[in-house]
Order: sequence, then structure tokens, then C-alpha cells
Amino acid sequence: MNKDIITIKIKEKATELGFYSVGIAKAEFMEEEARHLEKWLSKSYHGEMSYMENHFDKRVDPTKLVPGARSVISLAYNYFTDQEQEDEMAPKIASYAYGKDYHKVIKKKLKEFLFYIIENFGQVTARIFVDSAPVLEREWAERAGLGWKGKNTLLINKDKGSFFFLAEIVLDLELDYDHRLKDHCGTCTRCIDACPTDAIKEEGYILDASKCISYLTIELKNAIPDYFSGKMDNWMFGCDICQDVCPWNKFSSPHTEEKFLPQSELLGMKKDDWEEITEEIFDKVFQGSAVKRTKFSGLKRNINFLK
Repeated sequence: MNKDIITIKIKEKATELGFYSVGIAKAEFMEEEARHLEKWLSKSYHGEMSYMENHFDKRVDPTKLVPGARSVISLAYNYFTDQEQEDEMAPKIASYAYGKDYHKVIKKKLKEFLFYIIENFGQVTARIFVDSAPVLEREWAERAGLGWKGKNTLLINKDKGSFFFLAEIVLDLELDYDHRLKDHCGTCTRCIDACPTDAIKEEGYILDASKCISYLTIELKNAIPDYFSGKMDNWMFGCDICQDVCPWNKFSSPHTEEKFLPQSELLGMKKDDWEEITEEIFDKVFQGSAVKRTKFSGLKRNINFLK
């Protein structure tokens, strides 16, 4: 079976498994991206995320992750929802964390996907990734034609917006490769203007993660600096501001993944409920959720900072 047919069948399977988009790039050293990453790290824009400094060579060269790698399959999985928290005064949670932990949901699909590839096209050497290894996900997705990296540094697709997770399969199978898409941000600066902590640089396309609300409420393990008091826009876990204001997200459509639906109690909780939350309620509302990453103590820290 030639690579054209294999590529078509792989993309068909991706759609069958519920992935929003699929694209393929040649596995090779990412020279330009390596320069950008090195410069970004040198300015300490990664804050306390010291793991970003680790395994630099693997981040920019997939053959260091999978010896003999020839292709990187990039996949997008929709999580957009039109459901919202009912109390406008309640501390806010990023919509991607409403339901079950996306790592587990998508990894299960990737395992099924890889089994399909091996069963149909022979034994391959491969690894699957869902935001859990030294992989430049947005850069690979951009190379694979899934969208362009916008001024908010998130991947944007002009037909589907940006509310989707990214995942990859790196494998030693040669496939047909896709091409980059054109940047369609134009002169728009809505994400830059809307960010209350000025995390997005004035020129766009560069994020000082140490100022990002998502970083402050999830990645930062120490106390949130007083400098950010009054600038958090009431977010207690993650942030959707730069996506909510992006014009391209008018094309986002609600996901159909049952596991991403929120626990019934979550959306109905009022401001007082959050401020008085107990560890027992936390465990119930966020059972199997990515919010568990910040732990009860972390969420309480964030809520208290917003008072």
C-alpha cells in the first residue's frame, strides 16, 4: 500500500475517532522554532515552569523522542461549549476544564488510533502525546496545516476557531505532508487589548507566561504576587479571555464529547458556594477533572486572592 493511500486512511480514521482536524508534517529538526524557544526561555517568560528548560533537544527534534521518526501526525479535538456558569459573580473556570481530564480522554483515543495504524499498516515505532511531554504542540500543528499561531500564541483555524486540544503521534512511517496555512490575524489586536495582566506582548505572537492568568492560577505554586490583585478578572482556574474576544471563534461549534460535559453542580455554584467550598465538595465537583492538578489548596488560594 503506497503512502498516499495510507495517509488518506489515517486521516479518515482520525475523523472516525472524533478528532476535529488532522494534519501531518515531516519529522525533522525545528531550526527556526529552536531559536524562538531559546530566546523565550532566556527572557524568563516561562516563569517557574522550569520543566520548559529540560530536554531542549527533544522539544525541537522529534527523532530524539522516536528514533527514526519520519512523520508527526497532529490532531485537534474540540472542547468548545456554549454552557456557562450561572452566577456572573462566581469565580470563573476555563471552559476546557468543565468536564473530565482531557489528557485521559484523548490519550485513550490515541491508543486506539495507534493500534489501528499497526494493525493495518504493519509494526511501527511510535509515541503518542497529549500535552504531557517535551513536544512543541502548536508549532507542529502549524507545520501540519491545522491553523496558524495567533497573536495570543494559541493555534487558530479560520473555520473552527481555537477552542480545541492538540495531540500528536510521532512515528517512523513516511506519509504525505501538509502545508502551513496563512496567518489571518491581520491588524487585529483584540486579544492583546483584552488581556488584563498584559501577558501578550504589544507586538503580539509572544506570551510572557509568568503574567498569564492561566499560569498564575495553575502553574505557579507559590503565592500569587500582589501586583496582580484586581487584574485577574475573577478567574480562579485558567482563563478564556484571549479566546473569547478572538473574532475567529465566532465559527466555533459546540463539542459532542460527553466526557467534557460539566458535573451538574459546577455551573450552578454561586459566589458564596465557591468561597465556602470544602475539600469534600471539591473532590465531588472535580472528580476526574484537570482541575485536580491545582489541588484543593491551590484552588482555595486562587479564590481567596480574588476576594
